[in-house]
Amino acid sequence: MSRVCQAAGHKFIPYQIKEDDLYGGISNVLSVIRPEWPSENIKYKLFTDGITNKLVACQLKSEEEILLVRIYGNKTDLLIDRDAEIRNITLLNKEGLAPKIYGVFRNGLVYEYYPGVTLTTETVIDPKISTLVARQMARMHKVQLGPEVKKEPMIWDKIEQFLNLIPEQYSDPDKQARFERSFVSPASLRSEFSCLQQRLAGCESPLVFAHNDLLLGNVVLDELAGSVAFIDYEYAGYNYQAFDIANHFNEYVGLSLEDIDYSRYPCEQFQRRWVYSYLTELQAREPREEDVSRVCHQVRDLAPLSHFLWGAWALVQSHLSDIHFDFLRYAEIRLGRYYELKEERDAP
Repeated sequence: MSRVCQAAGHKFIPYQIKEDDLYGGISNVLSVIRPEWPSENIKYKLFTDGITNKLVACQLKSEEEILLVRIYGNKTDLLIDRDAEIRNITLLNKEGLAPKIYGVFRNGLVYEYYPGVTLTTETVIDPKISTLVARQMARMHKVQLGPEVKKEPMIWDKIEQFLNLIPEQYSDPDKQARFERSFVSPASLRSEFSCLQQRLAGCESPLVFAHNDLLLGNVVLDELAGSVAFIDYEYAGYNYQAFDIANHFNEYVGLSLEDIDYSRYPCEQFQRRWVYSYLTELQAREPREEDVSRVCHQVRDLAPLSHFLWGAWALVQSHLSDIHFDFLRYAEIRLGRYYELKEERDAP
C-alpha cells in the first residue's frame, strides 16, 4: 500500500488504529496529516449507519475544515482491493468526481468531507434529485482508466471471491443453524453462479467505469449547490453499464432490515425518465426512445445479479464482520429476492 500511496502522491502513515483506542489512534494519525491541530481542540463525530467500515468526522473547534477518517472493517481486505480503491479515488478526484485523499494509514484513510446529506428512500425519488444522480453516474461512466487496468467486468471475479469466502460451517452454532434453515449449501450457490454466468454470457451492456455500490448512503446531496457527489469507491471498477444502474435501483427499497420494502423499487415510468437523463448526459444529446428501451431492458436483466452479489457478500460478512448488523438476515432478503426474480423470469 505504501508504494501505491507514494505513486499517487499521498502521505502514508505506518500506523494502525485499534478498536479499543479509536479516538487516540485518530489523534495520532491527524498529528501527521494536520500537525498544526492541537489534539485537545479536535471534535469527533462517529457516523453509525455504515455496515462495513467505521467513519469519523474530525474538526478543529476554531476551523471550518472537516476531515473524514475511515477505519476499515475487520478483515475487509479479504473482500476489497485497497490499492485499487486508492487508485480509483485518486483518478476520480482528478476528474472532479471523488474527494481528495489527505493520507493513508495501515487500516484506513483520511479524506475530504463533502458537505450535504445522504439520500433517503424519499429524496431519491424526487425528480430533480434523481436527475442529478443519473447525470453524475453518466459522468463517472465516461471516465477511462489507463491501459494497465484490464477492461473486463469485475462482477464475475468479485462474486467468485465472495463465494470462496463463505464458510462451509459457521463457528457460531446459532448462525450455522440459521444458515441451514434459510439457505441452500455453499456448493448450490456456486452452481447457481455458474448458471448466472452462462445466462449472461452474451450480455451486450457496454463496459464502463462503474461505482458498483451506489446505495443511498453513498450519494451526498448538497442542496445549496444543487449537486450530488458519490462516495465510497471500494468496489469501483469496469463493469456492465446496466449493472450499475440496476444496483442503484435495487437500493431504493432501503437498507434497514426493518424497513426494506420492494414496493419502493422504481416503476417503469420512473426508470425510463432516469435512463433518459442518464443517456442525455452520457451522449451529450437527446437519446432515441429505442436506446432508452434497450438500457431499461438490460437493467431488468441485470437486477438479479446485484441481489446475488450482495447476498453472497452478506454471507461472508456474517462470518468476518464485528459490526452489529444481522448480515444473515440481509443475505436472506437479497438472495430471496434473487430467486423471486429468477422464478418470474422463468415463468411460462
